[in-house]
Amino acid sequence: MSPRVLTALPLTAEAFAPFGRVVSAGLGPGASANQGTAVRFDFCAELTSTRGGARPNLAVFRSVARSLPFEVVLLERHPCSTQVFLPMVVARYLVCVAPTLPDGAPDVAGLRAFVCLPGQGVAYAPGTWHHPVVALDSPGEFAMLAWEDGSPLDCEVRELGAPVRVS
Repeated sequence: MSPRVLTALPLTAEAFAPFGRVVSAGLGPGASANQGTAVRFDFCAELTSTRGGARPNLAVFRSVARSLPFEVVLLERHPCSTQVFLPMVVARYLVCVAPTLPDGAPDVAGLRAFVCLPGQGVAYAPGTWHHPVVALDSPGEFAMLAWEDGSPLDCEVRELGAPVRVS
């Protein structure tokens, strides 16, 4: 049996809205900053943690290059925290997200895939099922922000029953 094939679409704020926010300059109104040498865009993403003991962790991920087609074999989620990825060095990258079923499992039938460009970050809403970020074409580096306390609630991982091929 061949895997289900999913076509990755360009990342847009509207298409990604059910899963979180696209983080990018220019998606909302900006204000002059730094004596007129910049434009500041505030509150680009909601940053949330439901655990009082969790601390914000700003980490850097270095991702090896992959290419399309790519097979998704697992999804993860952070049930108590927003997770934000901001590209530092990357050509393009792949984001795969899925809704949550009433029992808490990922809804693989609703899996969506997006190709993101260098100026686009993503902020996954707490509990959003997603594949780990995948650098396309060349290696990538990402700043990641999430609230963590070292417990199993930091990250939940589920393997898929069958792979999904993203093209």
